Amino acid sequence: MEHEQSRRLGKRRRKRCVILIVIVVLIVIVIIAVVLGLTLRQNKSEFKSTFLSRCEKFNQTDCQKVWDAFEQAYVNKDPCKVAVEAYDPLIVAAPFKPQCNRMMFWSKTKDVVHGFTEKRDCFVTLEDTLLGSVLDGLTWCGKEGSKGTFTTGCPGWSECENNPVRSFWRRISAAFADVACGDVTAMLSGSIDTPFNPTSIFASIEVVRFQASRIKSLNVVMVLQQNAKSNCTDPSLKNLRQTLDTGITYSCKDVPESRIQECGAKPEIACGACW
Repeated sequence: MEHEQSRRLGKRRRKRCVILIVIVVLIVIVIIAVVLGLTLRQNKSEFKSTFLSRCEKFNQTDCQKVWDAFEQAYVNKDPCKVAVEAYDPLIVAAPFKPQCNRMMFWSKTKDVVHGFTEKRDCFVTLEDTLLGSVLDGLTWCGKEGSKGTFTTGCPGWSECENNPVRSFWRRISAAFADVACGDVTAMLSGSIDTPFNPTSIFASIEVVRFQASRIKSLNVVMVLQQNAKSNCTDPSLKNLRQTLDTGITYSCKDVPESRIQECGAKPEIACGACW
């Protein structure tokens, strides 16, 4: 009899232990789900907040409309299957405006170019426009079956070709090039072996869209640092000249980075005299 009671008590204890374990596991799962949900909502909230605050610096812009057009490009999609064309509605919502004789393109010279344009109102780069400005330096993606915007766990630039960030920059680079007009300037790097790299966005997307009906000339500024590897005589620039639409005048000038920095720091130097 005592043995039977002891056995029953043991069963009850084991049953209670199992129940307690199940309850604890369920509580942990709920906590993780809540924390994860809050984290994802916070990530989207912070990302959207950054987007809208940057957008609102541009007057007379319906930033919520721009956000909605942007979000529909990647939300609820495989982050490696966001086509360039997915951003077409975004271009419609925030079209680029031609700024003849002031448009600046660049390749491998981002810091130099923006260090200059932040100080002088001589040129406009893609990152100075509404769409380029609101997303410069940011990462985002969606997931199949989710309405969320994610800022972590997204594919890197080269991880897959049609990822949200890469497709975005390719699409707006094309749109920016489509409105280029007058005298166009491009800053290329003399610190690399191939200043006009055929795989770059400048070479593969922008230059090929330059039309002689809109563009008078392309003026290349070759940025030279100490121990430069290339200059305006680099063979790759022959490919650039051959790629240009017939009728667009080409010129190239080697300019020390120090001169560009000096021009940025001295507003008394006329924009046309910087190089």
